[in-house]
Amino acid sequence: MTRSIVVGLDGTEQAEAAAEWAAEEALLRGTDVHLVYAKDPAPGSALSLVERESEEPWVREMMARTAGGLRERHPGLSVTSRVLPASPVPGLLAAAEEGELLVLGSRALGSVAGYLLGSVGLTVAGAVERPVVLVRAAGAASTPRGPVLVGADVRQPVDSVLGFAFEEAARRRTQVLVVYVQQLPLHAGMGPAMVPDFRLSMVPEIKRSVEVMLEPWRAKYPDVEAVARVAVGSAGLELVAVAKESSLVVVGRRTRHSTLGAHIGSVAHAVLHHSPVPVAVVPHS
Repeated sequence: MTRSIVVGLDGTEQAEAAAEWAAEEALLRGTDVHLVYAKDPAPGSALSLVERESEEPWVREMMARTAGGLRERHPGLSVTSRVLPASPVPGLLAAAEEGELLVLGSRALGSVAGYLLGSVGLTVAGAVERPVVLVRAAGAASTPRGPVLVGADVRQPVDSVLGFAFEEAARRRTQVLVVYVQQLPLHAGMGPAMVPDFRLSMVPEIKRSVEVMLEPWRAKYPDVEAVARVAVGSAGLELVAVAKESSLVVVGRRTRHSTLGAHIGSVAHAVLHHSPVPVAVVPHS
């Protein structure tokens, strides 16, 4: 059975943008969209019980409105919805396991600060076993039809991350832009004179290594043009800068089974907070 794309709703414009992105993705994948809602449980008191009961009509109306809007804008798209019995983090993690992709919104803070995922979004993105896409409302309506950008490490290429990027590019009939960033040494901030020249001189050699890494993917996806780019500097900053010309950014996240922490690496964390376009976080071992 074809799995759905699961979307977490909370009534915000960011969640609405996530639902719209998921609808377009579902049409590309030939699957359906499953909208879910979970609320933070309030302390057990008479007042909180009243609040919970008064919330139910709003939740039903919000989910029905969102589902109806998606069906109207995307005729033929199957959209289902469900209120989760669990609180947001465990509820979304469980719902994600029933789908092939989880899509969440992220709260915008403005062009300078980027956007804040919030504790729920960041925790879920760092723990979910499926790929998760974070969508910010500000850029949802004007997402460029650019390449799929993927941050790659030529020293430790991850098939699941590269495979996700190539599949998305194939669906969108666009390029894959593979970026490898050679990190500068810590003392580089002291001035250009302190940056060893060999770092820059190694770029052509690294570029050749990236091209070799891409050979099997080009053979597997002959219709997808793969472009390699090597930069020198901060991986997070470089990816965010290149994201402006992309339609989707793909980053990896190492799977950890500890319940402590958000489990998001520094590069993925920077991209999640500052990318102007949707970001896909792909877990890997």
